[in-house]
Amino acid sequence: MKRIAVLTSGGDAPGMNAAIRAVVRSGVYHGLEVYGVYRGYSGLIQGDIKKLELGSVGDIIHRGGTVLYSARCEEFKTEEGRQKAVEQLRKHQIDGLIVIGGDGSFRGAQKLTALGFPTIGVPGTIDNDIPGTDFTIGFDTAINTVIECIDKIRDTATSHERTYVVEVMGRDAGDIALWAGLADGAESILIPEAPYQLDEIVERLKRGGERGKKHSIIIVAEGVGSGVEIGEKIKQATGWETRVTVLGHVQRGGSPTAFDRVLASRMGAKAVELLLAGERDKMVAIRDNEVVGVDFDVAFSQKHQPNMSLYELAKILSI
Repeated sequence: MKRIAVLTSGGDAPGMNAAIRAVVRSGVYHGLEVYGVYRGYSGLIQGDIKKLELGSVGDIIHRGGTVLYSARCEEFKTEEGRQKAVEQLRKHQIDGLIVIGGDGSFRGAQKLTALGFPTIGVPGTIDNDIPGTDFTIGFDTAINTVIECIDKIRDTATSHERTYVVEVMGRDAGDIALWAGLADGAESILIPEAPYQLDEIVERLKRGGERGKKHSIIIVAEGVGSGVEIGEKIKQATGWETRVTVLGHVQRGGSPTAFDRVLASRMGAKAVELLLAGERDKMVAIRDNEVVGVDFDVAFSQKHQPNMSLYELAKILSI
């Protein structure tokens, strides 16, 4: 193996640049030429591929987003589109590909492996929803962004004695809501993996009011439903002034935390090691603080589950 390439696909996540840097510098350290594919699978099909040097990834470890950019690509979902992608890789004499992204990106990577092209995945998504790894790149930064926002919301909630409903991202997973809610002492945390009862939420709010509590924070994962609609239901049930904040894409941006920078660096370097060892059809994962290679099938065959012991703990502490 003499030449490898790296691309980022799907939603951006803080720490992707740190992973790109690790791939490039680890690859060069091992005597490889490293190429960057710009704009994900769309750029791969179009041949938007450029050689990256050590200096190409200088001063990016602290930056959010991805310097390789990202894009959706319907054409890649077709057999013809994937054949074009492989042709471009062969044209540039690339021997292996590293894909940084989420499960959709990994499914594309597995399709390339099925066509005979060695591919390794690096989990980069704020949702932390990929089975087989304890954490994904960008998750820690996202929950810290949410916590910072909730801290600010709590200030105004206290001043006006209001109940605030905060809707956070996570797609179909509740990890962002769960971790941020526990860390910020939310009164209720609504996640798609656990059914909620409006009566229970209302009862908890009323108990707090009876003991003199002046404000409340309720965290809603987007996979549960609309925070606006849930906020209206709570307002009708309690008669209390209720406000809703939808944090949106602010959660994807920002400088990655130290945890995400280190995780991305370890994962990027491990991806290069796996390619050099002749591995393919695998993703990099962190398990019990060890970075390992895991078959893609593990990510696709299992269902993601958050740490429900944290969910139970949050309920106990919000009594």
